[in-house]
Amino acid sequence: MIRYLLALSLGTSAAAQDLSIAEPEFPPVNMVEVELGQLLFYDPVLSGSRTVSCATCHHPRFATSDGVPLGIGDGGRGLGPERVFDPENRPEQRIPRNSPALFNLGAAEFTTFFHDGRLELDETRPSGIRTPLGTEMEQGFASVLSAQTMFPVLSGDEMAGHYSENDVAQAVRQGFLTGPGGAWDILSKRVEALPDYRARFDLVIGERPIAFTDISNMIAAFIAFEWRADDSPFDRYLRGEETLNAAKLRGMALFYGEAGCASCHSGRFQTDHGFHAIAMPQIGPGKAARFERHNRDVGRMRVTGKAEDAFAFRTPSLRNVAETAPYGHSGAYASLEGVIRHHLDPVQSLRSYRAELAPLPGEQFETDFALMTIDREVDDIASANALPPQHLSEEQVADLIAFLGTLTDQTALKGRLGVPDQVPSGLTVER
Repeated sequence: MIRYLLALSLGTSAAAQDLSIAEPEFPPVNMVEVELGQLLFYDPVLSGSRTVSCATCHHPRFATSDGVPLGIGDGGRGLGPERVFDPENRPEQRIPRNSPALFNLGAAEFTTFFHDGRLELDETRPSGIRTPLGTEMEQGFASVLSAQTMFPVLSGDEMAGHYSENDVAQAVRQGFLTGPGGAWDILSKRVEALPDYRARFDLVIGERPIAFTDISNMIAAFIAFEWRADDSPFDRYLRGEETLNAAKLRGMALFYGEAGCASCHSGRFQTDHGFHAIAMPQIGPGKAARFERHNRDVGRMRVTGKAEDAFAFRTPSLRNVAETAPYGHSGAYASLEGVIRHHLDPVQSLRSYRAELAPLPGEQFETDFALMTIDREVDDIASANALPPQHLSEEQVADLIAFLGTLTDQTALKGRLGVPDQVPSGLTVER
């Protein structure tokens, strides 16, 4: 049926074959794990100062992101565009990259995580996972999705806190991440000490001590269940259950044909899971060590060390893309039309970029738009671009936007369990 419907819309092009694939594979659902993961996801107990939860940067109010180009983690108050600096604990900088959406991350095809792909499935390793931390990953993670939760809780900008302001931040600062007394151990013991969590974990792991991998496995189970997004109008169209209007069909034909979007945004979830340099503007602090005096983010090259990977970033899935603004690894474009037009002529768009295209929350940092004022830095980003310019009419851009709207899954946007009223720690749940 999928092949037949696509043939009607797209003719016999190679793009028609692209979507004649099997239904996506998701992990089995264990609701005890899912419901436990929901509580942990929204509970600030997993942050160093007990003020930030996973949901601070991945909230259903903002389509599982935070609605801003670059977020504020530890040292902020509030949610999304309303989040402001805590005057008693002002953050040192913004979170360096845009908070990615969480849709379909439980699907089997998602084996690479983060904008630079620094966490990957690697079956040659004892843990089954490759990470650039320089040491072998802990064993016990149920999936790569589970393992990705280790990064935010160890990040001072995101959840750990800065330097020695709390016990987790101090452990991270000293390099104690795993093992007794490490950051993960501190967080696990916090959860262990809460009777409601202990009783819930008993149903899953028995009476043994709670490990951080147990916590992350529950959170992954929740994410995989809560934000599975495979029932959009596009999916129903492929199954022959829904029709699309003329503008959406024209947009689909462009996407999988003349506009060439599917050369990178391929497959059922519109991603090739690859890395591409498309001259995306660089705003914010960039990805650099504290002692490095620049605001550069070289993307995939930071992981591989290969010059050909400079400024290449992971192709995002486009599920619910109409709701997940801002766009780009740095959140440089606040509108879907804006980022589409960037793709039409990346280098020109980079060179004409204006700060007002990415409204940033809170007070301004010196690093917010500093790199974009340095010609040689902009030249380097431009020279790595691999996307040739093309022309689309105003109507064609509108048709593309109409098609992208068919990728919206309302059930996934809302979330299946939603935001809990309270969590076992008794800390505030951001709603």
